[in-house]
Amino acid sequence: MELSLKSGDLATRKTPCLLLGVIGERQLPAPAQRVDAASGGYLTRILARGDLEAEAGRTLLLHEVPGLKAERVLLVSLGPQDKYDRKAYLKALAAASGRLQEIRVKEALSTLPASAPASLDFALALRDAVTTALDKGYRYDRTKSEKKPPLALQALHFWLGGEERKAQAREALGQGRALATGVSLAKELGNLPGNLCTPAYLADQARDLAKSFPALKVEVLEEEDMAKLGMGALLSVSRGSRQPAKLIVMNYGGGKKDAKPLVLVGKGLTFDAGGISLKPGPDMDQMKFDMCGAASVLGALRAALELKLPLNLIGVIPASENLPDGAANKPGDIVTSLSGQTIEILNTDAEGRLILCDALTYCERFEPAAVIDIATLTGACAIALGKVASGLFTADEALAADLLAAGERANDRAWRLPLWDDYQPLLDSNFADMANVGPREGGAISGACFLSRYAKKFPWAHLDIAGTAWLTGKEKGGTGRPVPLLVEFLLQRAGVAGRA
Repeated sequence: MELSLKSGDLATRKTPCLLLGVIGERQLPAPAQRVDAASGGYLTRILARGDLEAEAGRTLLLHEVPGLKAERVLLVSLGPQDKYDRKAYLKALAAASGRLQEIRVKEALSTLPASAPASLDFALALRDAVTTALDKGYRYDRTKSEKKPPLALQALHFWLGGEERKAQAREALGQGRALATGVSLAKELGNLPGNLCTPAYLADQARDLAKSFPALKVEVLEEEDMAKLGMGALLSVSRGSRQPAKLIVMNYGGGKKDAKPLVLVGKGLTFDAGGISLKPGPDMDQMKFDMCGAASVLGALRAALELKLPLNLIGVIPASENLPDGAANKPGDIVTSLSGQTIEILNTDAEGRLILCDALTYCERFEPAAVIDIATLTGACAIALGKVASGLFTADEALAADLLAAGERANDRAWRLPLWDDYQPLLDSNFADMANVGPREGGAISGACFLSRYAKKFPWAHLDIAGTAWLTGKEKGGTGRPVPLLVEFLLQRAGVAGRA
C-alpha cells in the first residue's frame, strides 16, 4: 500500500474518500471544523440528526458533501470527550480501515492522526494510524487453494495540518511501515503449519532476510556443530524428531565497531507435541505457534534492517520440534547443557527452556550489552496475565524500566513478575544440578528462574509471550507480538525513540 503525507486546504483536496473524526455526538476536531465551514455547516446539520452514534469506532459515509472536492466523506466516531484516549483512538482507526475496505475505494485521505487525543503526540498518532491500516490489510491465505482478491485500497494519505510537522511525520511514517512489515512477518510465520514451517524453513527465512539486506550476516549451526560445542540440552529435544535442529545466528552491525551488541533470542519450537509427556489432543494443532518467539526476533530484525538503525544487533534462534519417539527425552533423563550444568528432565513438555538455555550460554561469546529472550514458555503466564500483557522477568532494574516503557509506547505492554531467589529452590533435584520444572504453583516464575541460571554473565530479561503471541477461537492466529515492544526498545537504544 502506498503511504504518503499531504497538506493544504482539505476542501480543495481531490480524493475518493476523506476521513474525518467526530468527538461525542457533535464535537468536531480542527480538521472537521475546516471542512464543516467549507461545506456551509453541512456536517453540523448531519450530526444534529443523530445518525452517528458517539461510541468509538462507529462510522457514517457521506456522498457529495457541498463545497468539497472529495467524492465521499467518512465520519468516524472517536467516542465521548471524557473517554477519548489512545484505546478509543485505536478502535476508531481499526473501524475506519475496515470501512475503507468495505466500500472498496482505491485511495483515501485521513485526518485522524491530526485529531488524536491530547495525550498522544502527533508522530505516535501517525505511526499508530500506519500500523493499524497495514495490519488490517494482512490476510493469511498461504495454504488456501482459493486466494482472496487483492485489497481495493491501494493508497492511504495522511493530512499533516502544518508543514512544521513534516520531518517528524516522515520519520513516523517510515517507522510505522517497518513495524507493520515486521509484525506481518511474525504473524505469517506463526500461522504457517508445522509441516511447512520447520527448523530448516526458519533458517531459510533468515537467509532470505540476508539476501534482501546485505548488512545482515547469517550463520546456521547444524546438529553436528552443536554437538561439538556440547549443546546437550538443545539436542536432547530434537532427538524425537526427524527434523534436524538448527541454531540460527543473525548479525547486524549497524552501530560502532566497538559497541557491544544487543541480542534477541527467540524460542523456535516449530511444533510442540509435548514429547513423551504428551499434550492433550484438543487444541494440539495450535502448538505450531510455539515458535512465535523466533518469529518475533525475525520480525524485529526485519524492522531494524529496514530502518537502518545505528546499533549492533544479533538475533539467535534455537529451532527444533518436540515429538514422541523412541529416541526422545524421557521423564527422569539427565542431560548436560553447554554451560556444563546438568538438568533432570521431569517433564518433556518443558522443552523450550532446554533449547533456550544452550542458546543463552552461546550468547556469552558476543559480550552483549543486553540479552532478551522471547518465548511462549509457560501456560502459567497465560493464566496469570491473560492475553493483555506479556510477562517480564529480569533482575536488571534499568533493563526492566526500558522494556516496560517501550511496551507502553508501542501499545504492546508487559508486566513485571518477580524473579526472587526465594523461588530458585523450586528447581532442586536429587539427581542433577537442577530439574527442568518445578511445582505447578509459580510455574512462569520457576521457568524464568531456570533460564536465569544461564544468563549470569550479561544483563538479561525474559519475555514470556505464551498468552500474547496467539489468539484462539474465531480470531485464531498469530498476533505478531511482541514485535512492537521489541522495535520500540531498539528505537530507544538507537536514540531515535520519542521523535516518532
